[in-house]
Amino acid sequence: MSSHLSADHPAAQPPGPGSVEALISQARRLRGDVDAVRRDSQDDATDPRGRWQRALYDLALHQLSDLDAHLAQLRDGPAPAPRAGSLLSRVGSAEWNLLTDEAEWSGELFRILGRDPASVPLSLDEFPSLVLTEDRPKLTAMVTDCLVDARPIDGEFRVVRPDKTVRTVHMMGEPVLDADGSTASMWAVLRDVSELRRSQRAVSETRDSLRRPPPPPWQGLLPFPEAGRPGLDLAAAHLPPAYTTGLRTRYDGWYDACPLGSDDETLLAVGDFGRPETEAQGPAALIGALRGLALAGLRPAVLRDRLAELLRTSALPPVEGAVYCGFRPDTRTLAWAHATGPGPLLFRGGTGRGLTVRDGPSGQAEATLEAGDLLLLHTGALGPATVEHLLSLAPRLTATGSAQDAVRIVARELDEIPGRRDACVLMARVTP
Repeated sequence: MSSHLSADHPAAQPPGPGSVEALISQARRLRGDVDAVRRDSQDDATDPRGRWQRALYDLALHQLSDLDAHLAQLRDGPAPAPRAGSLLSRVGSAEWNLLTDEAEWSGELFRILGRDPASVPLSLDEFPSLVLTEDRPKLTAMVTDCLVDARPIDGEFRVVRPDKTVRTVHMMGEPVLDADGSTASMWAVLRDVSELRRSQRAVSETRDSLRRPPPPPWQGLLPFPEAGRPGLDLAAAHLPPAYTTGLRTRYDGWYDACPLGSDDETLLAVGDFGRPETEAQGPAALIGALRGLALAGLRPAVLRDRLAELLRTSALPPVEGAVYCGFRPDTRTLAWAHATGPGPLLFRGGTGRGLTVRDGPSGQAEATLEAGDLLLLHTGALGPATVEHLLSLAPRLTATGSAQDAVRIVARELDEIPGRRDACVLMARVTP
């Protein structure tokens, strides 16, 4: 029987003295070629496809630069003092002794975590205090699996530096066994992958912008004020379900934002239809009626009741799971009423909570908002578990610079929920 290796493809040989240098040259040449193509490309920064292509080029260059640094390390050996910003300065190591509860960190790890190299390394029990609260369960599970079941660690989490900046860290580790086969310590390598993940998110977000479905047809008839309203930066998303009726998408949810009365007050509303609508006219007529009542200056609780009465005497679908909010920009006062629907979600300072849906004496509840607050209204299609997940996104949402960035995160998270019904979300950011 002849060998499966042909004469044109000899068996791999151990790398020779110049092979690593040749790989470095190839990597640098490829990086230069990619950079040249990127600079010569005629992509339009205002075009979604152009932004997606630019993000892919940037990600490829980032990874090629890391490859170059890895190969250079193979050639030169460990550097005694990696220069700031280099790949080696973004990789650190640690070992935690389980018998003495002592820890040893490399100088690079201190820099990654933003801590003074002269300070005492944190023990394994203290280390989670550096980790973002919502990522701590993940880290605890990885460490427990490593120490109890001897499983290697391979995962990511976010750490908060003393200056409040957040960095994403990739951790790989394994248990160190003593002569009796018991776990004596845990050794790990941690790499700061913040820039790499940022590049990957840019590719994902620009790709999503190419796939984003068109807005619901009623928004073409009654344009949503994407420029915002006084005191508010606004954005919304309609997430179609996984199923269709005939050739048309079913519409179970709706949203709107419009003037409330003749001054600068704004009505924000989100709700479900009592029955699925397969035509644009039903939702458009409902939102038209909603805007007419809002322009008459009806307060949220009264508007809710009048709209319900109007729908009962018409052929329009009934409204379920709706919430109606009025926002006054001069006092930043939010008043809201609901119709068997979920209350608004408020995100402030890295935390999120649901506002109470209990009605006050006037039939509506009130709260005072602050500049930078994010208010999220959503349809009843999102169950309690999904709402809890949205609240856990508070650090990411409050770190965004616009309502559009925040609603993009929410839409991406909700898009991964299997079996989700047609849903709508509306995000309002209180501007200074």
